Amino acid sequence: MTGAPRILVDADACPVKDEIYKVALRHGVEVIIVANSYIRIPEHPLVSRRIVSDGFDAADDWIADAATPLDVVVTADIPLADRCLKAGARVLGPTGRPFTPDSIGGALATRAIMADLRVGVAGIGAGGPAPFSKTDRSRFLSALDTAVVAARKAAG
Repeated sequence: MTGAPRILVDADACPVKDEIYKVALRHGVEVIIVANSYIRIPEHPLVSRRIVSDGFDAADDWIADAATPLDVVVTADIPLADRCLKAGARVLGPTGRPFTPDSIGGALATRAIMADLRVGVAGIGAGGPAPFSKTDRSRFLSALDTAVVAARKAAG
């Protein structure tokens, strides 16, 4: 495979942007921050932003259309992760959990069940996700480093 790996970031509410910049700059890998509105980014030639319309799923659509087998996508959005995996990209959640072709079906099913429970039973899931921890941040750094190294090897 030829080309250069990139990190595509579903940036709205992404808690690990600083960690992404750190890993990307250490490896010399381009980062594209994708969001519906302006997000401040470091002044560096490897880091850019792509502001998309505020239409429903506009950022997801841009990322899914741009994703290639050399890319690493960072998102907490399970349907977007599925679309990017189908494009051949490596996909990580912000806690460092990799989405894989083997795990995405279960993640989609769990998401659907939880959505049904939230609609059908008052109070279920009302608290939202657990707070983001230092362990999550550390796990993400390690997983992103691993994914970038694998993408660089795939690029040749």
